[in-house]
Amino acid sequence: MSVVEGARVDAGAGEGGEAEGPVRLDGRLKLVLVVLLVAQFMLAVDFSILNVALPVIGDGLGFSLSNLQWIATSFALCAAGFTLLFGRVADLFGRRRLFLVGLAVLGLSSLAGGLATSPEMLIAARVFQGLATAAVTPAGLSLLTTSFPEGPLRQKALGLNGALMSAGFTTGAILGGVLTDLLSWRWAFFINVPVALAVLFIAPTVIKESRPQSRPKLDVPGATAVTLGLLALIYGLTQAGEHGWGSGSALGWLAAGVVLLVAFYAIEAKSSAPLVPVSVLKKKTVAWGNIAGLIAFLTETSLVFLMTLYLQEVLDFSPLTAGLSFGVLGVGTVIGGSIAPRVIGATSTRATLVIGGVLQAVATLSLVALGETSASMWLLLVATFAGGIGNMLVIVGFMVTATTGLPDHEQGMATGLATMTQQVGITMGTPIMSAVAAANADIHAGITTAVIVNTAIVVAGILTTVLFLRNKAARTPAAG
Repeated sequence: MSVVEGARVDAGAGEGGEAEGPVRLDGRLKLVLVVLLVAQFMLAVDFSILNVALPVIGDGLGFSLSNLQWIATSFALCAAGFTLLFGRVADLFGRRRLFLVGLAVLGLSSLAGGLATSPEMLIAARVFQGLATAAVTPAGLSLLTTSFPEGPLRQKALGLNGALMSAGFTTGAILGGVLTDLLSWRWAFFINVPVALAVLFIAPTVIKESRPQSRPKLDVPGATAVTLGLLALIYGLTQAGEHGWGSGSALGWLAAGVVLLVAFYAIEAKSSAPLVPVSVLKKKTVAWGNIAGLIAFLTETSLVFLMTLYLQEVLDFSPLTAGLSFGVLGVGTVIGGSIAPRVIGATSTRATLVIGGVLQAVATLSLVALGETSASMWLLLVATFAGGIGNMLVIVGFMVTATTGLPDHEQGMATGLATMTQQVGITMGTPIMSAVAAANADIHAGITTAVIVNTAIVVAGILTTVLFLRNKAARTPAAG
């Protein structure tokens, strides 16, 4: 049962079960929501805030060109590799405890990153930022889902969360350029410190601890296999983006990741206290919901990368101007997250996934018409705005689908899976699209080809939802 004051949820509610809880947001629940959303927004900003600043950081600290990518890779490896483990740790040892510890680590590592005087110090700070993200994101999401019962309130909370996550990714790109140009790249780290301190100050007064009455053993073999498997997979993807998909190193690491993840499934099938029960992995809402989410994050974040290339390499925009151009995408995602609960209530999560996917696919495909002059900017702005709305419908639909029909004591695990999906999707997208775009000597033609591939992946996500997500849990109570 959720122990966040003001919100009681039936821990035994499963598929078809009715959850009891508040039907309106009171003052305390609103404060809980604000605290959790601010933390998630800050984490989303962290994913992209350094992208524009990387060359400046490299010059300032003496990074070689070949090692510059480790500023992003070290963060992504930890954020994606440890998220499922920390999601389960939150269930077992306390969600609020892990949430607060993770925020403290994030604040300290951000301070260290801003004060870094060497590449080694900066990379260490990025590693701890990634670990903190892997802890705070699933813990915060599980506090969110257990604070609000299945139905309109949870849909509204997840809709706002999804909108702010995507808006945070866009804001990071803009904010990184502004801070780097006006102040210093170090402020891309320092900005986290006061936000983390504010959340750490307020959160203990409004969020109470949440943990199961009986504490099962942690599945160490399963945790080891999935963590190493994800680390190998993500590292293999970064190697593929850097050296190409035919690289022996990339293929070796990707193969190792697949083998370890298969081993993880086998371990879970036999474990008496699995990290993720196989019965949960077999749920259509969990399995196909997470696939839809993986595709949503993979395609939209990589599209931002492609359009950044287009704006800077084809139209010759400055990094700051390119970043500001994505403001309309941010507005689209906020609108998409705001209307998603109503769309879900009027139809179903499955229909929302399809509607959002179709809108995103049409908007993305229209970008093949981009020309080589600034006259094409109107098309880019309209398409990214519409695509942002569609993508956010999919993301909110994915979060509702992937966490529906599970009791409270499994919400950390469910949100850990969903967070892992998010991190892996974000990390996979750029190497894949980078490799596609680089296969053509002409950068404009390469970007056009990558846009077509991106659209095809979105369509594949629509088809998997239509064909395989046929479950009564795909329809949720109408939002009122």
